[in-house]
Amino acid sequence: MGVPAIDLRDVTVMKAGKRLVSGIDWRVGIGERWVLFGPNGAGKTTLLQVISTYQFPTGGTATILGERMGRTDVRRLRPRIGYVGPAPSSLVRRYLPCRDVVMTGLHAAFVDTRWHSYTLDDRCYAEQQMEMMGVAAMADREFATLSEGERKRVLIARALMARPELLLLDEPGTGLDLGARERLISSLAAMGDGAGSLTVILVTHHAEEIPPGFEDILILAGGRVRASGPVREVMTGETLTAIYGMPLVVESSNGRYQAMGASR
Repeated sequence: MGVPAIDLRDVTVMKAGKRLVSGIDWRVGIGERWVLFGPNGAGKTTLLQVISTYQFPTGGTATILGERMGRTDVRRLRPRIGYVGPAPSSLVRRYLPCRDVVMTGLHAAFVDTRWHSYTLDDRCYAEQQMEMMGVAAMADREFATLSEGERKRVLIARALMARPELLLLDEPGTGLDLGARERLISSLAAMGDGAGSLTVILVTHHAEEIPPGFEDILILAGGRVRASGPVREVMTGETLTAIYGMPLVVESSNGRYQAMGASR
C-alpha cells in the first residue's frame, strides 16, 4: 500500500478535561475517498482538525502525508492540505469575482489577486477547477451574489487551486436546499474523474449526502470508532440503529443511500 495519506494510531484528544475522541485508529490510502460519518457531537470536527494539523493529539500518533505531527514543521505541511469549511468561507472577500476567489487559493490567501502574481496557466487551471465543480458560468459574478450552494462549489474549486494532496470537506451540504445539495453531490462524484492521487475526506451526518464514488466510511459515535470499511457493507440499518438508539432502515440505489425510521 505504501505510505498512506492518513495514519492515525490510538489518537485521543482532550479539552478542558473532556475526552472528545478516544483511541482512534484510521488508515487512508493515497487517492482514496472516504466519508467521515456520525451524529452531532460524535467527534468528527475534532478528528478533522487533527488531520488538518490544527489540533495536536493528546495521545497517540498522527501521520499526515508521511509527516508525523510533533516531528515535522506543520507550516510546511499545511499547504499540501486543502480545507473547505465554515472558517475559511468567512474570510473570503465577497466583492471579488468568483474567478479571483478561486485563484487566491493558489497562495492560500484571502486578499485581492493584485497582491500576488498569476500566470496564464494559473488562470486556465482556475477555469478548469470551476468547470469541474459546475460553476464556470459564474466566473465573472461577484461571490456575494451567489447562492449558498454555488459558494460552496466555488470554495471547493478554490481549495483545489493549490493542487493539494489531501482535500478535507467539512459538511459542505449544510444549509443547502434539495437542488443545491444534489448539484454539489454531482460535482463531488465527478471529482473522481481526473482527480488522480488526490485523497478526499467528506464529513457529513446525512446518508443522503454520500456521493457515488466515495467507497469507504468511518463512523464515529461518542468519540470512538463504531464502524469502518466499504460504505456498501457498513451503511446498514443495523449499524445506524445501534448508533442512534432507534430503529432505522437504510435503502440504496445507484450508489446513493437513504436512512429513515423503520415502520412499526
